[in-house]
Amino acid sequence: MHIPDGYLSPQTYVPLYGVSLVFWSVALKKINKELSIKHIPYLAMSAAFSFLIMMFNVPIPGGTTGHAVGAGIIAILLGPWTAVIAVSVSLIIQAIVFGDGGITAIGANCFNMAVVMPFVSYWVFRLIKGNADGGARLSIAAFLSGYVSLSVAAAVTGIEFGIQPILAATPDGRPLYAPYPLSVALPAMALEHLLLFGIVEGIVTVLLFRYFAKNEPGLVYSLTVKEA
Repeated sequence: MHIPDGYLSPQTYVPLYGVSLVFWSVALKKINKELSIKHIPYLAMSAAFSFLIMMFNVPIPGGTTGHAVGAGIIAILLGPWTAVIAVSVSLIIQAIVFGDGGITAIGANCFNMAVVMPFVSYWVFRLIKGNADGGARLSIAAFLSGYVSLSVAAAVTGIEFGIQPILAATPDGRPLYAPYPLSVALPAMALEHLLLFGIVEGIVTVLLFRYFAKNEPGLVYSLTVKEA
């Protein structure tokens, strides 16, 4: 799901850099204000976890790859704003050091996986959790938060690919960047994540959630915070 250089037009990646910069700025302010010293090691570990899990890229039909991200569980455990920074750090290191994702696409990749995913995951969890304090409902909420958030992020990525022929083309209609229209790009990105990688993300999310909810319930942001 990492977008390489040359697939997005400046009309797309420049605004997404701007959007990501806004979220990074707000996230840093919130972390400086709200994150306790006790939780700083968890921030570092969550970034490392996201980095590791995203390295397992699996090629899928349509010329793309799929993988879990870990943003869902980070948002549940440490809050969506902390997840913005943790996942963004992982994505930036991957792009600059390992070439996994383009430099021009850092803003887009961070928007998709470090902004869209954490907030979708957090709100799906809160919505399904309701007033429950334990039991199967929390596990279902954790699984669906990971599954839905990754699927939404993949769909957003597919939309970004699919609008490129509209935004940037030669006078004779040839696309200058990602060549496939929405009718091809969106299913190519969304279906594999709905059918496979979203399930993996959901399983990872629920297993880690259950562990921390049992052993360190005070760490779980989504269970302790009273309002978003």
